[in-house]
Amino acid sequence: MTSTATAVARPGGSPSVPPRPWWLVAAGPGAVLVAVLAVLLAGAYSGAFQALGGFTDPGALVRFGLPVTTVLTELSVSVTLGALVTAACLVPPGRAQSKVLAAAGAAATVWAVAAVAQLVLRYANVSGVSPAAPSFGPGLGQFVTELELGRLYLAIIVVAALTSALAMAVRGPVGALWTTLLPLAALAAQSTTGHAAGASDHELAVGAMLMHLVGAALWVGGLGALVVVVLVRGEGRSDDGRAAAATVARFSPVAGWCFAAVGVSGVLNAWIRMASLGDLLTPYGLILLTKVVLMVALGAVGFAHRAAVVDRLGRAADQGAVRRLFWRLLAVELLVIGAVSGVAVALGSTAPPVPDEVPVDVSPAYQLTGAALPPEPTMARWFTQWSLDPLFAFACVAGLVVYVRWAARLARRGDRWPVGRTVSWCLGMVVMFWVTSGGPAVYGHVIFSGHMVQHMILAMLVPLFLVLAAPVTLLLRAVGARKDGSRGPREWVLGLVHSRYGQFLARPVVAAVIFAGGMIAFYFTPAFEFALRNHAGHVWMIVHFTLAGYLFANALVGIDPGPKRPAYPQRLLLLFATMAFHAFFGVVLTSGTSLLVADWFGNMGRPWGLPAIDDQQRGGAVAWGIGELPTLALAIAVAVQWTTSDEREARRRDRKADRDGDAELHAYNDMLAKMAERDEPRR
Repeated sequence: MTSTATAVARPGGSPSVPPRPWWLVAAGPGAVLVAVLAVLLAGAYSGAFQALGGFTDPGALVRFGLPVTTVLTELSVSVTLGALVTAACLVPPGRAQSKVLAAAGAAATVWAVAAVAQLVLRYANVSGVSPAAPSFGPGLGQFVTELELGRLYLAIIVVAALTSALAMAVRGPVGALWTTLLPLAALAAQSTTGHAAGASDHELAVGAMLMHLVGAALWVGGLGALVVVVLVRGEGRSDDGRAAAATVARFSPVAGWCFAAVGVSGVLNAWIRMASLGDLLTPYGLILLTKVVLMVALGAVGFAHRAAVVDRLGRAADQGAVRRLFWRLLAVELLVIGAVSGVAVALGSTAPPVPDEVPVDVSPAYQLTGAALPPEPTMARWFTQWSLDPLFAFACVAGLVVYVRWAARLARRGDRWPVGRTVSWCLGMVVMFWVTSGGPAVYGHVIFSGHMVQHMILAMLVPLFLVLAAPVTLLLRAVGARKDGSRGPREWVLGLVHSRYGQFLARPVVAAVIFAGGMIAFYFTPAFEFALRNHAGHVWMIVHFTLAGYLFANALVGIDPGPKRPAYPQRLLLLFATMAFHAFFGVVLTSGTSLLVADWFGNMGRPWGLPAIDDQQRGGAVAWGIGELPTLALAIAVAVQWTTSDEREARRRDRKADRDGDAELHAYNDMLAKMAERDEPRR
C-alpha cells in the first residue's frame, strides 16, 4: 500500500504543498500574545514567581536566565533568517522547501517567546526589581510603553510574532524572500542598542554591528537550515543526494560572504575603540592583531575544506555518503565559528584603549549628528575627510569583486566582454564609496550644500556609470540558469525585470516622474528630517536616490534588457523635460527664504561658512549647476547611441542589398514609374 501523497503537481510540473491549517499559522503569534499578556498582568506574573519561592532582588533567576534567553533568542532568529533565505534561494519547491519554511516558522515562534522572557529578565536586571515584587508589573509596563529602549524590545517581539505567522503561511520562494525583511528589520533595530548606542562613532558602530549580526545569523542559521534539507531528503527519490549536494554548494558562497561580513565588522568594532595605530601594541591591540591573523587563517582553511567537501558531495554515490560528508562540513564550519567567537570574547573582555563610554561633547553639532563638527570645507578636504559607512563600503567592495569575477569567467571561456563596461562599473563603485564615506558624507550631514552635492552624485553620476556597465547582461551571460526550479541570482533578477512591477517602474515616463517628483516628495516632507536624524532613514535615502537615478538612466541609455525604450528623439525630449523640472527645483531653492529642517541646519553652531539660509541657496545652485554636467553626459550618450544605431541600420540595409541585388530600391523605383505612368494621361 502506498502512503498518501504529500504533494500534488502544478500544471508546470513543480510540486505544490497544501497550505497549513489556520490554527498552525496562528500558533506562534497566539503564544506570544499570551506571554505578553502574562507579562503585563502584574499580579498573575508576580504570583507565579512567589510560587517559586520569591525574590527580594533579581537574584539567580535573572543572573542565569538572562544569558540563557539571550543565547536562545540569537540562535532562533539566526535559524529563522537562515531558513527563509534557504527556502528563497537555495532549494527548489517541494518537500524540502516546505520543511525549511516550517522550521523557519517554529524558530520564529521560539524567537518571539524567548524575546518576551529576555525582555522581562533584562528589565529586572536593569531596574534591580525582583519579578516577584508588586511594583514589577507596572514598572515593566511603563518601560515598554514610555521608554525608547523598551518600545524597541517590544517592537522586536511583534516582528518575531509576525515572522512566525508569515513563515507558516507562505508557500514559495517569493513569500519567503519578502518575509526575510522582518528578521532583517529586527536585527537592524537590535544593532542600535548595546555598545553601538554609546560608541564614539555612532554610525560606524551601528553599521558594523548590523553587518556582524546579519552575517553571523545567516551563517549559523543557514547551517541549521541545511541540516533540515539533508535530513528531509532521502525518502524515495533517486536524485536526493545530488539535490542535497547542490543545496550545500549554493550555500558555500553565502557562507564566504557571511564570514567576510563578520570579520570586517569585528575589526571595525575594535578599531573604533582605538585612538591611533600605536594602540596596536597594547594588550587590546595585540589581541586584535591575533584575531585578524586567526580569522584569515581560519577563513582560508574553511574555504579550502568547504570547496573540497562540495566537490566530493557532487560525486557522492548515495544519500548516506552525502550525509557523512555534510556532517563533516558542519563540524568544521562550527569549529571555525567557535574559534573566531572565542577570540572575539577574549577581545571583548580586554579593556580597550578608548573606553566604551558616551563621549562628553556639548557642542551643537555633536548633539545633532553624534560626531564632531568637521573643519571648513575646501577642495582638498572633500577628498581627505572620511566617515566610513560600513554597509555601503562593504556593498561597493562586494560589487567590484562580483562584477570582475563574472567578467573574468567570461574571459576564461573565450567570451568577449567590453573592457569599457568593466571600467565603467569600477568607476561607479569607487564614486559610490567616496560619496557615502568621503567628503560628501561628512559635509552632507552638517550643511545643506554638502547634502545636495551628495544627492546630485548619487542620483545622476553613479547611476550613469552603473547603467553603462550593463550588469544584468553580464549576469545573464556569466551565471548559468538553474534546472531544478530553485531561484538563484539569475532567476531573481530576471523575475524582477520581467515582473509587472519592474516593467511599470522601468517605463521611461514613470522613471522620469520618480526621478524628478521624488525630489519634491523628499525635501518638502518630513522624509528629509527623518533621513538626517535616523540612520535607517539615511540608508533609505541613499538607496532611493541611487535607484531613482538608475531607473531614469536605464530608460534613456540602458543596454540591459528592460523596458521598451522610446525612439531617440523622444528620449532627448524626455531628458530635457526632466532636467527643466530639475532646474526649476534648483531655482526654487536658490530664491527661497524658508530654511528646510531649520532645527537641524540652523542649530549646527558652525563658526565657518555661510549662514544656513545662504548655504541652502548655494545648495539650490548646486542642484541647478552641477546637475547639468551629468545631463550633458546623458545627452551625449543618447546621441552616440542614436548615431551608432543609424550606422548599424545602414550596414544592415547594405548587407540586405548585397544579398538580394538591392531589390528594395528597385521596387521603390518601379512604384515611382507606375505612378508616373498613371499621371501621364492627365497631362
